[in-house]
Amino acid sequence: MKRVIVTGILILLSFLLETTVFAYHDLTGFSPDLLLILTMSFGIMRGRREGMLTGFFSGFLLDVFFSPYLGGYMLLYMIVGYLNGFFHKNYMMKDVMLPVFIIAVDTFVVRFIVYVTGFLLRNRTEFRYYFLHRILPQMIATVVATAVIYRGYVWINTWLKKSAAKRKDLA
Repeated sequence: MKRVIVTGILILLSFLLETTVFAYHDLTGFSPDLLLILTMSFGIMRGRREGMLTGFFSGFLLDVFFSPYLGGYMLLYMIVGYLNGFFHKNYMMKDVMLPVFIIAVDTFVVRFIVYVTGFLLRNRTEFRYYFLHRILPQMIATVVATAVIYRGYVWINTWLKKSAAKRKDLA
């Protein structure tokens, strides 16, 4: 129960920070995708199911507040969380390079799919411009944020695991 509450608080906090503080006070014009970082982190640290559920609720918030259609971001973030969960077994939690590499790939894939569904299908084929002015700056901002934020998520995950282990020992 504690894990569900903490995950819900982290999703809401990431959403609020991404849409308020980082959206208005960034220097480059691009804010890091905190919900994608959270989805990736939980997928890697906790597995496919947790990554998929975190992605579902993160995408749901984005769909409700920023998308004319319900389900696009929800499905996209669910898939990203599920696929990142495959790295759960082959990963050391203290390693930061794997999450940084994965978030760069995740950001590219998510933004490319947004490009295809939002622009290419409307016959706007300036991918080079979109890549240089939208995808690349967002990737850089998200990678830098991941290098900073990820250690906090590792600490929270370790705390939750220790808390769950203590409860099992008491039972």
